[in-house]
Amino acid sequence: MSGNLAPRLRALSGVFPVGVMLGTIAAEYGSSPVLAGLSGVLSLATILAFCVSDRSSPRIFAVVGLAMVILAILSRSDGLAGSWSAVEKGSFVIALYTALSAIRIAASGSEEILACGRFLAGQRPGLRYLALTIGGHLFGLILLYGSIALLGSLASESAMREPDPEIRRHRRRRMLVAVQRGFASTLSWSPLGFSMAITTALVPGAEWPKVALPCLAISITMIIVGWGMDAIFKPRLNRPVPIGSGPGGGWLLHLRPLLLLLAVVVTGVFLLHQAAHVDVVVAVMSFVPTVAMAWILQQGKSSGTGRMSHLGHRVGEFTTRELPAYGGQIVLLFMAAFIGSLGAFLLVPMMPRLGIDLGALPPLLIVVSMVWLVPLTGQMGMNPILSVSLIVPMLPSPAEMGVDPAALVAAIVGGWAITGTTSPFTASVLLIGSFGKVSPRHVGLAWNGFYALVMGIVISAWSAFLAMSM
Repeated sequence: MSGNLAPRLRALSGVFPVGVMLGTIAAEYGSSPVLAGLSGVLSLATILAFCVSDRSSPRIFAVVGLAMVILAILSRSDGLAGSWSAVEKGSFVIALYTALSAIRIAASGSEEILACGRFLAGQRPGLRYLALTIGGHLFGLILLYGSIALLGSLASESAMREPDPEIRRHRRRRMLVAVQRGFASTLSWSPLGFSMAITTALVPGAEWPKVALPCLAISITMIIVGWGMDAIFKPRLNRPVPIGSGPGGGWLLHLRPLLLLLAVVVTGVFLLHQAAHVDVVVAVMSFVPTVAMAWILQQGKSSGTGRMSHLGHRVGEFTTRELPAYGGQIVLLFMAAFIGSLGAFLLVPMMPRLGIDLGALPPLLIVVSMVWLVPLTGQMGMNPILSVSLIVPMLPSPAEMGVDPAALVAAIVGGWAITGTTSPFTASVLLIGSFGKVSPRHVGLAWNGFYALVMGIVISAWSAFLAMSM
C-alpha cells in the first residue's frame, strides 16, 4: 500500500465502527433487519480496513474466519445464513466496544478522574490493597481495560518513589495485582462488560436483572478473598518498614466524581431499559455514548475554544485517532465472536453423528465444568469471547438440565473473571505484565495462580449451590 494511502485508510477506518454502533442501536430500537444488515456490512468494512492499514492487527484470525466461511458454504445448504449470523454477533461486539470506548476517552480528559486514581494509589500500606482493588472495580465498571491503564500507571509511579529496591518490588507487585483483581471482579456481574452481555445472549432464559445478584456475590467474594490472601501472604521483611501516611480528606470527597458518574450511568441505563423495553446491554450501548458527549461538552468550558468546538474536536480525534489505535483489539474481538459463533454453527449438528450427547452428563458437572473450561482455554490462547461463543451453544439449555439459568451464567462469568487474572493472552494480564516488568505468564501463574485456584473452588461451589436450589 502506498505511503499516502495507508494513513488515509487508517484515519477512515475509525468511521466504520462508529457506523456499526449507530446502525446497531437504531436496528435494536426499530427492529429493522435493513439497519442490522447495514451494521453487518460496516463491520466487515471495519475488519477489512484495519487488516489492510494496521500491520499489527491479528490477520491470521481473519484468514481462519474466511476459511470457516468457505467450509460452511460447502458443507451446509444454510452455510451463508450461518456465516451472516456470525457477522451479526461480531457486529454487536464492535458496537458495544465502540460505545464503551467513548466513555473511556471522555474520562481520559477529566482531571477529577485522574485525581481519584492518585488518591487510591497514595493510600498507606494497610489500606492500599483494598483501596486499589475497590478502585479497580469502580473504575473498571466504566473504563474497562482503561482502568488498568490508568490505575496501573499511577500505581507504578507511586511505587517508584520508594527508595528501597526490595520494598519497591513487592509494593509494585501488590498494587498491580490489586488493580487487576479489582477489574477482573467486574467481569462476573457488570452489565457494561462483554462477559455478561455475551453470556446472557447465549444462555436461554438468562437476563441481566435476573442473574445480577448471584453474580454480584461472586464479585464481592473475589474482592474479599484477594484482600485476605494479600494480608496472609504479604512478604515478610527482616527490617521494619516505615509506615507512611495516606492523602488527607475523606473517601467520599475524593471519589465523588467517579461515584457520581457511576450513579448517572446506572440510573440512566435502568430508566432507559424500563421505558424503552430494550435489553440492558442495548440500553448501555445507547446511553453511555450520550453521557460521554455530555461529559466532553462540560469539559469544554475550560478548553478556551468553546464547548461545541471542543466536542467536535474530541469526536474527530476519537474517530480518526483513538479508534484506529485500537484496530488490532477490535479485529481480535470481532473475530473471536465470529469464529466462536460460526464454529458452534458447524459443530452442533455434527455432535449427534459423532455420538456426543452432552445432555447425558450430570447437570452439576456441566455447570461446574464451565468455571474451569473458560480459564483453561484462556491458557491455550482462546479469548473468552471465542471459547464461550463456541462452547455454550453445544450445551443443553438450563431448562433441559433442570437448573436455574443464573447457575450457568454464574459459572461462565466466574470462569471469565478468573481468565482475566490468569490468561497471558488477555489485555488485562498483558497490561499488568508491562507495568510490572514481568512476562504475562508470570503474572497469570506466579502472581495469580493460587488466587485463581481458590476462586475456582469457591465459584464452583456457589454455581453448584445455585443449580441445586432451583
